[in-house]
Amino acid sequence: MSSVAALGHVGISVADMDTMTRFYTEVLGLTVTDGGGPGARIVFLSADPAREQHEFVLSANPELHANAQQISFTVASLDDLRELYHAIKARPDCSDMRVTNHGIAIGCYFLDPEKNRIEVYWSTGMDYVQPAVGPIDLDQSNAAILAALGSMPPRPSVTPHLYGEDQGKRLPAAAGG
Repeated sequence: MSSVAALGHVGISVADMDTMTRFYTEVLGLTVTDGGGPGARIVFLSADPAREQHEFVLSANPELHANAQQISFTVASLDDLRELYHAIKARPDCSDMRVTNHGIAIGCYFLDPEKNRIEVYWSTGMDYVQPAVGPIDLDQSNAAILAALGSMPPRPSVTPHLYGEDQGKRLPAAAGG
């Protein structure tokens, strides 16, 4: 049976194209690959334009609003996540900031200038049963954050280890449960 290979791109409708294009390029670092400019009705953006022509699309339509539960972007390192966290936190047009330790990732959640729920996250590479939500302080050192990840208790799961490094954190579910 055929299946999709990966998520290709996500598109959202926006009311203020200039504000949203500036936010996604200047704050999150995406590159405009097509569209854009004065009066643009559509803007194509990519985090890696040499590899993927577009991963995110903004489409001008003030009558529509994205209804995604969240839109997530990855970062390459814990330091990158910390830097973005501080840049986003400093913006008055972003709100509802929270940082979460999922074990498999550390996510920074917030509302963008048009109130879309956005997550930027660093993948830890560690297998950990989901859902998992715990506090983490990005102002700690990398060593302290990595120690917190390593000290997370094992959890039972009915699903097998598929992702990340198996560090003994996924326990077989109890019989009959």
